[in-house]
Amino acid sequence: MRENSKKKPLPIIENVQVLDASSDGQAVGRIDDVVLFIKNAVPGDVVDVQVTRKKNKFREGNAITIHSYSDKRTIAQCKHFGTCGGCKWQNMDYHWQLFYKQKQVKDALTRLIKIELPEINAILGSEKTYNYRNKLEFTFSNKKWLTQAQIDDKSIQFGDGENEISRNALGFHIPGMFDKILDIDECHLQEEPSNAIRNEIKRYALEHKIAFFDLREQVGMLRNIIIRSTSTGEWMLIVSFYYNDKPVIEELLKHICEKFPLLSSVHYVINSKRNDTISDLDILLYKGKDSIYEKMENLQFKISPKSFYQTNSDQAYQLYRITRELAQIKNSDIVYDLYTGTGTIANFVAHQAKKVVGIEYVPAAIEDAKINAQLNNISNTAFYAGDMKDVLNDAFIKENGQPQVIITDPPRAGMHEDVTKKILEIKPHRIVYVSCNPATQARDLQLLDSDYRVIKVQPVDMFPQTHHVENVVLLEKR
Repeated sequence: MRENSKKKPLPIIENVQVLDASSDGQAVGRIDDVVLFIKNAVPGDVVDVQVTRKKNKFREGNAITIHSYSDKRTIAQCKHFGTCGGCKWQNMDYHWQLFYKQKQVKDALTRLIKIELPEINAILGSEKTYNYRNKLEFTFSNKKWLTQAQIDDKSIQFGDGENEISRNALGFHIPGMFDKILDIDECHLQEEPSNAIRNEIKRYALEHKIAFFDLREQVGMLRNIIIRSTSTGEWMLIVSFYYNDKPVIEELLKHICEKFPLLSSVHYVINSKRNDTISDLDILLYKGKDSIYEKMENLQFKISPKSFYQTNSDQAYQLYRITRELAQIKNSDIVYDLYTGTGTIANFVAHQAKKVVGIEYVPAAIEDAKINAQLNNISNTAFYAGDMKDVLNDAFIKENGQPQVIITDPPRAGMHEDVTKKILEIKPHRIVYVSCNPATQARDLQLLDSDYRVIKVQPVDMFPQTHHVENVVLLEKR
């Protein structure tokens, strides 16, 4: 081990063999008995690592020199790769991305818990590995993140003067830094004209000297934009402003609408809070329709500015198809869809069931679920808003009927222990557990293991170029 002489000395570990990829997207090596988590490396690389964090059982660091390149590597498509933290695996061949996602699921279900498992099905990959997202959100900042090369380049003068380079940015948050925004020229996760819309908004704002937001001081006008699209070719734009300067807002939106006539739904919101969330605010329609619509089989789903919809439409269909297939719903079955969101799964499986009951914490999502049921002439669904552990009680079950099938799709934290206990009391014949976090899913499966056995495990890749993975598990009563 030697030390880097520049600035504050940080230890450097040389010739580290990268062995694995972790569930949070970092590469993994080992020095003696200490695990080393490494950024900007791929399994199979041999690298020098500059240590940035030291703990008793592990180290964290950055790969600063690559002595030997892994055959699992590929060339990252995005020029922002390595600074933007959104696509940590863009430098890994997609075949190997799927390999490590499959391994992540297997490790969670075999290392974290001790239950009987079937052979895990091969992960279902995505046909699209880029341009697969239907929603992206970008943030304005008057103090954009500077790369080390920009900081070191003494010829660059930053500011608002005639010969100075603007510090205004429109892009993504730097990981772990709420007030640092990386200015994005291109993002390969959403198809065009997503980049063109974002870049034109920025160009117009700079030309007309509209103040970009200061995230620390809470001043400035432009806060965020959200761009949404559907597989049917509809596009939605939502622009968030800190204060209501109506002439400025209308001129900006008028310009964007004229430049991009394919925008079918354009909205704005005034957000003077200290956080960026808009779910509790009034969103105002500027032009076009109040919503856009996604299609799945013969169903339509209304997507309003606040609606949740899976951000990979193609893989969402595969995920729901697998869920429906595993649920084996008969026309005499009552189905509970826990954490139903906007009722997408509930409405998707309703034609096979006697009745489907959806429960979700967010009231606005439940309203969307009801609208989507009406839109598709589905009359055998019922939706309820409230905290799952409070709603799912004996009186609720008496009113809605004993379910033969429970579908559950909880957030990353998994199910509350009280919900898991209640499922054990309800005793459905089958449970289909959809999860975006195999670790918390494994914890819940352990709790259900007393009365249920795992029959099938099917991982699904919803987010190529990232470490995230969905997993669907079928459980049947013992």
